[in-house]
Amino acid sequence: MKILIVDDQRLMREGLAALIGLEPGMEVVGTAVDGRDAYAKALEWRPDVVLMDIRMPGMDGVEGAQLILKHLPDTKILILTTFDDAELIMRALEKGVHGYLLKDMPSEAIVSSIQTVYNGGTVLQSDITAMLLNELKKMSEWNMDNPNLLSTNEPAALGVLTEREKEILALLGQGLNNKEIAGILVITEGTAKNHVSNLIAKLGLRDRTQAALFSVRHQAYNQ
Repeated sequence: MKILIVDDQRLMREGLAALIGLEPGMEVVGTAVDGRDAYAKALEWRPDVVLMDIRMPGMDGVEGAQLILKHLPDTKILILTTFDDAELIMRALEKGVHGYLLKDMPSEAIVSSIQTVYNGGTVLQSDITAMLLNELKKMSEWNMDNPNLLSTNEPAALGVLTEREKEILALLGQGLNNKEIAGILVITEGTAKNHVSNLIAKLGLRDRTQAALFSVRHQAYNQ
């Protein structure tokens, strides 16, 4: 697994590189100092996973992620930051990143999260998910008309889903991959994958990350 680490702080870059470099099956192919640098180096090294800071001088992690995913759609991007900012989290997820972690996570949790996104899952810390739910609930109560926030059409859109697809949508909101979903629902991994593809198509979403965010928004609407 090839990994690119992006952070404007040299100590953080080197620390993460040393940590991840000790893991069997993981290779840090390089580091970058901001979003633009990350994009250039991603084109050169074709990493499987990019571990990306979000607030950086120059081009931030959200813009860098957008560029990388536009030109390297198979690359997984895991945001790692000290800022638990709900608006930034939603911006990053809307761009299609595959997870969001705070930098104070234990090292083993960071490594596990890299494995999760590499294997097709979405990573959201439980406290971040709770914060998103609270913020989205407030936004829906205030009836703010913003395309990046909860749309009143989203709950109605669930009517196109089967009960099984609704179950799987809820599990996507927890960041589970197809294998984990299959284990919980006692179905094959292939069946889980088909259900995920079907619900994404029915809801008119881009990918499973957008489906996970849709799920979180729906939970906020119903709290």
